[in-house]
Amino acid sequence: MLTRKTWDIFCTVVDNFGDIGVTWRLARQLANEYQQNVRLWVDDLASFSHICPTINPQRRQQQCQHVDIRLWDEPFKPDPHPADIVIEAFACTLPATQMTQMQTSATKPLWINLEYLSAESWIDDCHGLPSQQQGMVKYFFFPGFSAKSGGLICERDLSLQRHAWQQAPEHRQRWFTEQGLIPPPTEALWVSIFTYESPALPALLEHWQTSPQPMVCLLPMGRAIHSLPALLDPTTVTPGMIKQRGSLTIYFLPMTDQSTYDRLLWSCDVNLVRGEDSFLRAQWAARPFLWHIYPQDDAAHIDKLDAFLQRYSDALSPDCQQALKQLFHAYDAGNGAEAITAWNALVRYWPEWRKHAAEWPEQVLAGGDLASRLVIFCENRLK
Repeated sequence: MLTRKTWDIFCTVVDNFGDIGVTWRLARQLANEYQQNVRLWVDDLASFSHICPTINPQRRQQQCQHVDIRLWDEPFKPDPHPADIVIEAFACTLPATQMTQMQTSATKPLWINLEYLSAESWIDDCHGLPSQQQGMVKYFFFPGFSAKSGGLICERDLSLQRHAWQQAPEHRQRWFTEQGLIPPPTEALWVSIFTYESPALPALLEHWQTSPQPMVCLLPMGRAIHSLPALLDPTTVTPGMIKQRGSLTIYFLPMTDQSTYDRLLWSCDVNLVRGEDSFLRAQWAARPFLWHIYPQDDAAHIDKLDAFLQRYSDALSPDCQQALKQLFHAYDAGNGAEAITAWNALVRYWPEWRKHAAEWPEQVLAGGDLASRLVIFCENRLK
């Protein structure tokens, strides 16, 4: 196991909470599960505080959950004690003064570029490769779903916590009470929605208004709300607001910390998520989910989406697999009519989809999670 080292992790906050969400989980895991000395440099403490309310955005340096939180601003002043390992998260560019310290240090740090998660097969050949840059060696660490990749971020005891929560149905009712909300009926199908804007969302919500089963949609305050002008004025939405339309009840929830969001995902029957952090947390919830992948101008995200769907749906029956792929693509393309058709098809395969979702986490974590693979990677190069 890696001996106690000092880590500098740099993160720029992009698209609200995705990058910092993953980086914060990794920093906590290294500090608490592997007893590492972790400094987390963040350029936007105000956004960070939305998912970690104990953070004080006005303080340049503070301790939180055994992680040393630092403000990354300009002019940047590196810590006078150089780190053993420096991670630039998601290709952020290190400050020039940090690079100078690394280049002139008597013992150069292990320099790692933590890449974005991908299910594409090509990352297996690129994971862990060194690159000579600015007189130093930088390694590229690719999170992924295969045994050859860098793995997936997941805390050591998460599955036990989730199992205990889901085995006690009263927990999700209590979750609502703790948020100051009136719990919805237990017989309803619970759907959490934390996606980007999509025209497919209002179409699904309208369809669910005529559902024979009561539908409960839980929307944390976020970008998805801007997809609903036909239902309500997004500028008037406040946390705690409830809207009732036919069989559909919509709860608008406040943004919350990561642990509370995890429990929301564990409580729901289906989770609509986005980006990278909530995408993985929905998988660890062991429940059916839909991924609204971050859109790219050149449509490169479609290849990434298909690569994941190929891995995720491989064990499903052909008809269930087809309906699942149709739902993901329809939502990402904003095609409401196709999303409704796919949803209706998937309802027929609900037991199969739910069983697969429950088994999936154990399959993809069999070779170790991201933190454990990163620890071993660093240990092998710091001998």
